[in-house]
Amino acid sequence: MATDSNSRLPIIDISPLLVKCDDPNMKEDTGVVEVVRKLDRACRDVGFFYVTGHGISESFMKKVKEMSHQFFELPYAEKLKIKITPAAGYRGYQRMGLNLTGGKQDFHEAIDGYKEFEQGKYGETGKAMEGPNQWPENPQEYKELMDKYIKLCIDLSRNILRGISLALGGSPYEFEGKLVGDPFWIMRIIGYPGVNQENVIGCGAHTDYGLLSLINQDDDKTALQVKNLAGDWISVTPIPGSFVCNIGDMLKVLSNGIYESTLHRVINNSPRYRVCVGFFYEINFDAMAEPLDIFKEKYPGDERSQLSKRVVYGEHLVNKLQTTFANLMEHN
Repeated sequence: MATDSNSRLPIIDISPLLVKCDDPNMKEDTGVVEVVRKLDRACRDVGFFYVTGHGISESFMKKVKEMSHQFFELPYAEKLKIKITPAAGYRGYQRMGLNLTGGKQDFHEAIDGYKEFEQGKYGETGKAMEGPNQWPENPQEYKELMDKYIKLCIDLSRNILRGISLALGGSPYEFEGKLVGDPFWIMRIIGYPGVNQENVIGCGAHTDYGLLSLINQDDDKTALQVKNLAGDWISVTPIPGSFVCNIGDMLKVLSNGIYESTLHRVINNSPRYRVCVGFFYEINFDAMAEPLDIFKEKYPGDERSQLSKRVVYGEHLVNKLQTTFANLMEHN
Protein backbone atom coordinates (compact mmCIF):
# COMPACT_ATOMS: atom_id res chain seq x y z
CA MET A 1 0.00 0.00 0.00
CA ALA A 2 1.04 3.61 -0.52
CA THR A 3 1.79 6.00 2.32
CA ASP A 4 -0.35 9.10 2.76
CA SER A 5 0.39 12.56 1.44
CA ASN A 6 2.33 13.49 4.60
CA SER A 7 5.27 11.87 2.81
CA ARG A 8 4.76 14.21 -0.10
CA LEU A 9 7.31 14.86 -2.79
CA PRO A 10 9.31 18.12 -2.74
CA ILE A 11 7.61 21.16 -4.29
CA ILE A 12 10.06 23.35 -6.23
CA ASP A 13 9.19 26.82 -7.53
CA ILE A 14 11.55 27.16 -10.48
CA SER A 15 10.61 30.73 -11.45
CA PRO A 16 13.98 32.16 -10.26
CA LEU A 17 15.72 29.66 -12.58
CA LEU A 18 13.52 30.60 -15.56
CA VAL A 19 14.20 34.32 -15.07
CA LYS A 20 17.95 33.66 -15.44
CA CYS A 21 17.84 30.62 -17.75
CA ASP A 22 19.62 32.38 -20.63
CA ASP A 23 22.25 34.03 -18.43
CA PRO A 24 25.60 32.16 -18.58
CA ASN A 25 26.31 33.46 -15.06
CA MET A 26 23.02 32.21 -13.64
CA LYS A 27 24.73 30.12 -10.96
CA GLU A 28 25.80 33.33 -9.19
CA ASP A 29 22.18 34.40 -8.64
CA THR A 30 20.94 33.67 -5.11
CA GLY A 31 17.48 32.64 -6.33
CA VAL A 32 18.99 30.19 -8.80
CA VAL A 33 21.32 28.80 -6.11
CA GLU A 34 18.31 27.97 -3.93
CA VAL A 35 16.43 26.25 -6.81
CA VAL A 36 19.54 24.27 -7.71
CA ARG A 37 19.97 23.16 -4.07
CA LYS A 38 16.36 21.92 -4.00
CA LEU A 39 16.74 20.12 -7.35
CA ASP A 40 19.88 18.36 -6.12
CA ARG A 41 18.19 17.25 -2.90
CA ALA A 42 15.12 15.99 -4.77
CA CYS A 43 17.16 14.12 -7.39
CA ARG A 44 19.30 12.43 -4.73
CA ASP A 45 16.49 11.60 -2.30
CA VAL A 46 13.63 10.43 -4.48
CA GLY A 47 14.09 11.36 -8.17
CA PHE A 48 10.60 12.92 -8.27
CA PHE A 49 9.36 16.42 -7.46
CA TYR A 50 6.53 18.86 -8.19
CA VAL A 51 7.44 21.85 -10.38
CA THR A 52 5.60 25.15 -9.91
CA GLY A 53 6.39 28.62 -11.28
CA HIS A 54 7.12 27.00 -14.67
CA GLY A 55 5.40 29.61 -16.84
CA ILE A 56 2.77 27.37 -18.49
CA SER A 57 -0.69 28.55 -17.47
CA GLU A 58 -2.92 26.30 -15.39
CA SER A 59 -5.79 26.98 -17.82
CA PHE A 60 -3.73 25.75 -20.78
CA MET A 61 -2.62 22.62 -18.90
CA LYS A 62 -6.28 21.97 -18.05
CA LYS A 63 -7.40 22.47 -21.67
CA VAL A 64 -4.89 19.81 -22.80
CA LYS A 65 -6.42 17.35 -20.32
CA GLU A 66 -10.01 18.30 -21.15
CA MET A 67 -9.51 17.77 -24.90
CA SER A 68 -7.77 14.47 -24.19
CA HIS A 69 -10.80 13.39 -22.14
CA GLN A 70 -12.98 14.28 -25.16
CA PHE A 71 -10.93 11.99 -27.40
CA PHE A 72 -11.09 9.03 -25.02
CA GLU A 73 -14.88 9.47 -24.71
CA LEU A 74 -15.29 8.80 -28.45
CA PRO A 75 -16.62 5.44 -29.69
CA TYR A 76 -13.94 2.78 -30.03
CA ALA A 77 -14.33 2.69 -33.84
CA GLU A 78 -13.60 6.42 -34.00
CA LYS A 79 -10.44 6.06 -31.91
CA LEU A 80 -9.24 3.22 -34.11
CA LYS A 81 -8.99 5.61 -37.07
CA ILE A 82 -5.53 6.49 -35.73
CA LYS A 83 -4.64 2.95 -34.59
CA ILE A 84 -1.02 2.33 -33.65
CA THR A 85 0.80 -0.19 -35.84
CA PRO A 86 4.46 -1.05 -36.52
CA ALA A 87 3.90 0.30 -40.06
CA ALA A 88 2.87 3.64 -38.55
CA GLY A 89 6.13 3.86 -36.60
CA TYR A 90 4.45 2.90 -33.32
CA ARG A 91 2.61 6.24 -33.43
CA GLY A 92 -1.10 6.66 -32.71
CA TYR A 93 -3.85 5.16 -30.56
CA GLN A 94 -3.25 2.03 -28.53
CA ARG A 95 -6.27 0.17 -27.25
CA MET A 96 -6.83 -1.03 -23.71
CA GLY A 97 -4.46 -3.76 -22.55
CA LEU A 98 -2.06 -3.38 -25.48
CA ASN A 99 0.70 -1.84 -23.38
CA LEU A 100 2.85 -4.26 -21.37
CA THR A 101 4.98 -3.41 -18.35
CA GLY A 102 7.15 -6.21 -17.00
CA GLY A 103 5.34 -8.61 -19.33
CA LYS A 104 1.94 -7.83 -17.80
CA GLN A 105 -0.96 -5.96 -19.39
CA ASP A 106 -1.62 -2.39 -18.22
CA PHE A 107 -5.20 -1.21 -17.78
CA HIS A 108 -5.05 1.94 -19.89
CA GLU A 109 -5.41 3.27 -23.43
CA ALA A 110 -3.26 5.99 -24.97
CA ILE A 111 -2.12 8.15 -27.87
CA ASP A 112 1.62 7.82 -28.46
CA GLY A 113 3.62 10.46 -30.33
CA TYR A 114 7.32 10.94 -30.99
CA LYS A 115 9.56 13.57 -32.49
CA GLU A 116 9.18 13.32 -36.26
CA PHE A 117 12.29 12.95 -38.42
CA GLU A 118 12.99 12.61 -42.12
CA GLN A 119 13.14 9.20 -43.72
CA GLY A 120 16.58 7.58 -43.57
CA LYS A 121 17.99 10.03 -41.00
CA TYR A 122 18.78 7.27 -38.49
CA GLY A 123 19.34 4.35 -40.88
CA GLU A 124 18.06 0.87 -40.05
CA THR A 125 17.48 1.65 -36.36
CA GLY A 126 15.28 4.64 -37.09
CA LYS A 127 13.27 2.92 -39.82
CA ALA A 128 10.99 1.27 -37.25
CA MET A 129 9.84 4.71 -36.02
CA GLU A 130 9.62 6.67 -39.26
CA GLY A 131 6.40 8.43 -40.15
CA PRO A 132 4.21 11.32 -38.96
CA ASN A 133 2.38 11.36 -35.66
CA GLN A 134 -1.27 10.36 -35.92
CA TRP A 135 -3.52 12.97 -34.33
CA PRO A 136 -7.32 12.62 -34.32
CA GLU A 137 -9.51 14.98 -36.33
CA ASN A 138 -11.95 14.90 -33.43
CA PRO A 139 -11.78 16.86 -31.16
CA GLN A 140 -11.08 19.66 -33.60
CA GLU A 141 -7.83 21.61 -33.19
CA TYR A 142 -6.39 18.92 -30.93
CA LYS A 143 -3.25 18.61 -33.08
CA GLU A 144 -2.66 22.38 -32.97
CA LEU A 145 -3.14 22.40 -29.20
CA MET A 146 -0.71 19.53 -28.69
CA ASP A 147 1.90 20.99 -31.06
CA LYS A 148 1.92 24.16 -28.95
CA TYR A 149 2.02 22.17 -25.72
CA ILE A 150 4.96 20.06 -26.92
CA LYS A 151 6.98 23.18 -27.81
CA LEU A 152 6.38 24.56 -24.31
CA CYS A 153 7.40 21.25 -22.72
CA ILE A 154 10.61 21.10 -24.78
CA ASP A 155 11.64 24.57 -23.56
CA LEU A 156 10.67 23.82 -19.96
CA SER A 157 12.57 20.51 -19.94
CA ARG A 158 15.71 22.19 -21.30
CA ASN A 159 15.54 24.86 -18.59
CA ILE A 160 14.98 22.39 -15.73
CA LEU A 161 17.96 20.39 -17.01
CA ARG A 162 20.11 23.53 -16.87
CA GLY A 163 19.30 23.65 -13.16
CA ILE A 164 20.06 19.94 -12.76
CA SER A 165 23.33 20.39 -14.63
CA LEU A 166 24.33 23.07 -12.12
CA ALA A 167 23.20 20.81 -9.28
CA LEU A 168 25.66 18.18 -10.49
CA GLY A 169 28.49 20.71 -10.44
CA GLY A 170 28.68 21.36 -14.17
CA SER A 171 27.97 24.41 -16.32
CA PRO A 172 24.27 25.04 -17.11
CA TYR A 173 24.76 23.45 -20.53
CA GLU A 174 26.14 19.95 -19.89
CA PHE A 175 22.89 18.36 -21.14
CA GLU A 176 23.05 20.22 -24.44
CA GLY A 177 25.68 19.93 -27.14
CA LYS A 178 26.73 16.67 -28.80
CA LEU A 179 24.56 14.28 -26.76
CA VAL A 180 21.44 16.42 -26.42
CA GLY A 181 21.83 19.01 -29.18
CA ASP A 182 18.97 17.45 -31.15
CA PRO A 183 16.86 16.01 -28.30
CA PHE A 184 14.32 13.33 -29.07
CA TRP A 185 10.98 13.45 -27.28
CA ILE A 186 8.03 11.19 -26.52
CA MET A 187 4.46 12.23 -25.82
CA ARG A 188 2.04 9.77 -24.16
CA ILE A 189 -1.55 10.87 -23.56
CA ILE A 190 -2.89 8.14 -21.29
CA GLY A 191 -6.46 7.35 -20.32
CA TYR A 192 -7.22 5.21 -17.27
CA PRO A 193 -10.84 4.00 -17.09
CA GLY A 194 -12.69 4.23 -13.81
CA VAL A 195 -12.82 1.01 -11.81
CA ASN A 196 -15.28 -0.51 -9.34
CA GLN A 197 -12.65 -2.42 -7.39
CA GLU A 198 -9.47 -1.45 -5.54
CA ASN A 199 -5.86 -1.49 -6.68
CA VAL A 200 -6.25 -2.09 -10.42
CA ILE A 201 -2.82 -1.70 -12.04
CA GLY A 202 -3.16 1.07 -14.60
CA CYS A 203 0.56 0.90 -15.31
CA GLY A 204 2.99 -1.51 -13.64
CA ALA A 205 6.10 -0.47 -11.71
CA HIS A 206 8.81 0.91 -14.02
CA THR A 207 11.45 3.58 -14.44
CA ASP A 208 11.33 6.04 -17.34
CA TYR A 209 14.14 5.57 -19.84
CA GLY A 210 14.77 9.13 -20.96
CA LEU A 211 16.35 12.16 -19.33
CA LEU A 212 13.40 13.99 -17.79
CA SER A 213 9.63 13.45 -17.60
CA LEU A 214 6.90 16.08 -17.17
CA ILE A 215 3.57 14.68 -15.96
CA ASN A 216 0.35 16.72 -16.27
CA GLN A 217 -2.30 14.71 -14.39
CA ASP A 218 -5.98 15.23 -13.59
CA ASP A 219 -6.33 17.41 -10.51
CA ASP A 220 -9.06 15.45 -8.74
CA LYS A 221 -7.82 11.83 -8.73
CA THR A 222 -4.74 10.33 -7.04
CA ALA A 223 -3.29 7.28 -8.79
CA LEU A 224 0.44 7.82 -9.39
CA GLN A 225 2.72 6.22 -6.78
CA VAL A 226 6.50 6.55 -6.32
CA LYS A 227 8.81 4.17 -4.45
CA ASN A 228 11.05 6.08 -2.05
CA LEU A 229 14.49 5.13 -0.72
CA ALA A 230 12.92 3.36 2.25
CA GLY A 231 11.00 1.10 -0.13
CA ASP A 232 7.59 2.64 0.60
CA TRP A 233 5.11 3.59 -2.12
CA ILE A 234 4.21 7.30 -1.87
CA SER A 235 0.93 8.53 -3.37
CA VAL A 236 1.51 11.57 -5.62
CA THR A 237 -1.49 13.78 -4.82
CA PRO A 238 -2.16 16.22 -7.69
CA ILE A 239 -1.35 19.89 -7.12
CA PRO A 240 -3.33 22.00 -9.65
CA GLY A 241 -1.11 23.93 -12.07
CA SER A 242 2.01 21.90 -11.26
CA PHE A 243 3.95 19.31 -13.21
CA VAL A 244 5.19 16.16 -11.56
CA CYS A 245 8.76 15.86 -12.77
CA ASN A 246 11.05 12.84 -12.57
CA ILE A 247 14.46 11.78 -13.82
CA GLY A 248 14.93 8.76 -16.08
CA ASP A 249 17.48 6.07 -16.87
CA MET A 250 19.45 8.26 -19.29
CA LEU A 251 20.05 10.94 -16.66
CA LYS A 252 21.34 8.24 -14.32
CA VAL A 253 23.81 7.18 -17.01
CA LEU A 254 24.93 10.70 -18.03
CA SER A 255 25.39 11.77 -14.38
CA ASN A 256 27.68 8.75 -13.81
CA GLY A 257 25.18 7.17 -11.45
CA ILE A 258 24.91 10.11 -9.04
CA TYR A 259 21.18 10.48 -9.66
CA GLU A 260 18.97 7.40 -9.67
CA SER A 261 15.84 6.87 -11.78
CA THR A 262 12.93 5.92 -9.56
CA LEU A 263 10.35 3.14 -9.76
CA HIS A 264 6.77 4.35 -10.08
CA ARG A 265 3.38 2.89 -10.97
CA VAL A 266 -0.26 3.85 -11.47
CA ILE A 267 -2.92 2.23 -9.28
CA ASN A 268 -6.55 2.94 -10.18
CA ASN A 269 -8.98 3.19 -7.28
CA SER A 270 -11.46 5.73 -8.65
CA PRO A 271 -14.74 5.04 -10.48
CA ARG A 272 -14.02 8.08 -12.66
CA TYR A 273 -11.94 8.18 -15.84
CA ARG A 274 -8.45 9.67 -15.35
CA VAL A 275 -6.20 11.36 -17.91
CA CYS A 276 -2.44 11.80 -17.58
CA VAL A 277 -0.39 13.65 -20.20
CA GLY A 278 3.25 12.58 -20.08
CA PHE A 279 6.06 14.39 -21.93
CA PHE A 280 9.45 12.68 -22.00
CA TYR A 281 12.59 14.63 -22.93
CA GLU A 282 15.37 12.42 -24.27
CA ILE A 283 18.92 12.56 -25.56
CA ASN A 284 19.68 12.55 -29.31
CA PHE A 285 18.21 9.48 -31.04
CA ASP A 286 21.61 8.41 -32.37
CA ALA A 287 23.64 9.36 -29.28
CA MET A 288 25.65 6.84 -27.29
CA ALA A 289 24.40 7.01 -23.73
CA GLU A 290 27.43 7.09 -21.48
CA PRO A 291 28.58 9.18 -18.52
CA LEU A 292 29.61 12.71 -19.46
CA ASP A 293 33.33 13.36 -19.03
CA ILE A 294 32.82 16.17 -16.53
CA PHE A 295 30.82 13.90 -14.21
CA LYS A 296 33.28 11.02 -14.59
CA GLU A 297 35.96 13.43 -13.37
CA LYS A 298 33.84 14.82 -10.54
CA TYR A 299 32.49 11.48 -9.34
CA PRO A 300 35.11 8.87 -10.30
CA GLY A 301 34.53 6.52 -7.39
CA ASP A 302 30.77 6.12 -7.60
CA GLU A 303 30.13 2.39 -7.74
CA ARG A 304 26.63 2.81 -9.13
CA SER A 305 28.12 4.13 -12.36
CA GLN A 306 29.57 0.69 -13.02
CA LEU A 307 26.01 -0.49 -13.71
CA SER A 308 25.82 1.87 -16.68
CA LYS A 309 26.57 0.15 -19.95
CA ARG A 310 27.12 1.92 -23.24
CA VAL A 311 23.98 1.98 -25.35
CA VAL A 312 22.73 3.96 -28.35
CA TYR A 313 19.54 5.66 -27.20
CA GLY A 314 17.55 4.96 -30.40
CA GLU A 315 18.38 1.24 -30.28
CA HIS A 316 17.34 1.16 -26.63
CA LEU A 317 14.03 2.88 -27.45
CA VAL A 318 13.19 0.69 -30.46
CA ASN A 319 13.94 -2.47 -28.45
CA LYS A 320 11.69 -1.24 -25.65
CA LEU A 321 8.89 -0.45 -28.09
CA GLN A 322 9.12 -3.79 -29.86
CA THR A 323 9.07 -5.60 -26.52
CA THR A 324 6.22 -3.51 -25.10
CA PHE A 325 4.08 -3.87 -28.19
CA ALA A 326 4.93 -7.49 -28.98
CA ASN A 327 1.23 -8.37 -29.05
CA LEU A 328 0.58 -5.72 -31.72
CA MET A 329 1.70 -8.25 -34.30
CA GLU A 330 -0.71 -10.87 -32.97
CA HIS A 331 -3.77 -8.65 -32.64
CA ASN A 332 -3.31 -6.25 -35.51
